[in-house]
Amino acid sequence: MKTLLELIKDSPAVKKAYEMALVAHKGQKRASGEDYITHPMAVAQTVLDWHMDEPSVIAALLHDTVEDTNLTSDKIKKEFGEKVTFLVNGVTKLGHAKYRGEEREVENMRKFMLAVGGDIRVVLIKLADRLHNMTTIKALKPEKQMRIALETLEVYAVLADRLGMYELASKLEEISFPIAKKKEYDWMINTIKDKYEERVAYAGKIQPVISKLLTENGINFSKIDIRAKKMVSLYRKLLKYEMNLERVYDLIAIRCIVSSVTDCYAALGIIHKAWLPLPGRIKDYIAFPKANGYRSLHTTVFGPEEKVMEVQIRTAQMHDEAENGISAHWAYQKNKDTKNYISRGIASFAKADELQLIKQLKDLKENAPNAEEFATLVKSDFLEDRILTLTPKGKVIELPSGATPVDFAYHVHSEIGNTCMSCRVNGLISPLSTPLKSGDVVEIITQKNKRPGDEWLQFVKTSVAREHIKKVQKDKNKVLYGETLKKYELRLIVEDRVGLLNDVTNIIARMKININHHESREDHTFANHKMLKIGFAVSNYEKSKELSEKIKKLKGVKSVECHPYS
Repeated sequence: MKTLLELIKDSPAVKKAYEMALVAHKGQKRASGEDYITHPMAVAQTVLDWHMDEPSVIAALLHDTVEDTNLTSDKIKKEFGEKVTFLVNGVTKLGHAKYRGEEREVENMRKFMLAVGGDIRVVLIKLADRLHNMTTIKALKPEKQMRIALETLEVYAVLADRLGMYELASKLEEISFPIAKKKEYDWMINTIKDKYEERVAYAGKIQPVISKLLTENGINFSKIDIRAKKMVSLYRKLLKYEMNLERVYDLIAIRCIVSSVTDCYAALGIIHKAWLPLPGRIKDYIAFPKANGYRSLHTTVFGPEEKVMEVQIRTAQMHDEAENGISAHWAYQKNKDTKNYISRGIASFAKADELQLIKQLKDLKENAPNAEEFATLVKSDFLEDRILTLTPKGKVIELPSGATPVDFAYHVHSEIGNTCMSCRVNGLISPLSTPLKSGDVVEIITQKNKRPGDEWLQFVKTSVAREHIKKVQKDKNKVLYGETLKKYELRLIVEDRVGLLNDVTNIIARMKININHHESREDHTFANHKMLKIGFAVSNYEKSKELSEKIKKLKGVKSVECHPYS
């Protein structure tokens, strides 16, 4: 692979970009005291290491010029064309959002999603930019270190992980975690150090045993090594397990790199013949890859001395893809057909079906009407853990953890979701609100003319399901009333008595009014009273007044107010 300096010599366009960046940043220094040009050069080298194309390298060299120098977008467009200009402007826009807690995290992630929808190379250049900035973070003031480290941990590292770039994610987390979460980091170091060392020593004893087993059975392998779980991943897992380290089986894993897919499965059989596997801990990511393209076999077994250990089995290509994510996909495609790769460009390849994640990100963008809603979508559809479920015919449906059969149905097809009546999970009739697990086989039973229930919005997990349900409800209301509905909210102060809420909802039902939302909370103005809020939609204000008058007559209702809301 060429270095950046070699490419500058060989490519007139890259040389021109380097010279323009050199002039533009002349006299500028970084907080670390280095000449500023060292930064875009480092970013460009990283982009080159990730097998990205020449426009990406040029954009990396120029990515800070529009923001920090007198060089304009028009000048870049004149010299390098629209493609490079788009990339530079995209990276510049991503840099505008500064981390200020959860709300700004959402805004940052929204910008990332929009960038992915346009050209994923923008995101990759920005990730390379952040990686180099983190290497010199100690030169900044403590409060700025904290802000940047939090942003890196909560946005950049998460995004790298979801793109399958585990090596990059690990580097970002390794630098940012001790700064952003110092107390947690110190606790982790003090708590797990001895356990880490104990498990590393144990894994070291197992390495030659597995090596001997594979050799004796004719399995070709290039490497058997030990992988320690990332500190941040371990911390998040410990939070789920009440900080009980004994419940974390993959603190240390033994990784086997074999020559072929056939050898992967053969090696798995050999491991299971030698040691008893834990039920439910065998994961086949080769047959059912993750959305980011990750492929491997994982198994957890009772090893020698009855100690639990995880073994991962994959090919060299799978390993490269696991460490480097999307950039490895591009590298293999490039090597396979260099001419075609260059003509189509990276953006085209990024749209390939094997990376479901790209489609998920675009769907996320389309289903986000506003920033508040986007916060929910990001956390449920993008940042949370994923599960792999199956149709009865074996098609894999990837969903966020906690997703239900209704989410499953809508991910198969919108009409299947709309007409979903019931379901079977692993052959058993189950509630539509059942949280699914990886490996569940889900059969959706449909009924003609069946429509989504209002209660579905209370338990669905994905934006796809939520938006389709809302659309059907909206269409249903238009049919019912034949005109545009107006939204109102009743605010009731009521005595806390049994059956009151039922009495209220019965009145609403008899008037054929749909409830959009409701909530109840204690009202501290009056003892033993509650505040009820009920949202509904009607064709005119007169109907809302009629509803208010009827509810006022109920026993226990102290006051009723009706307000329009959007």
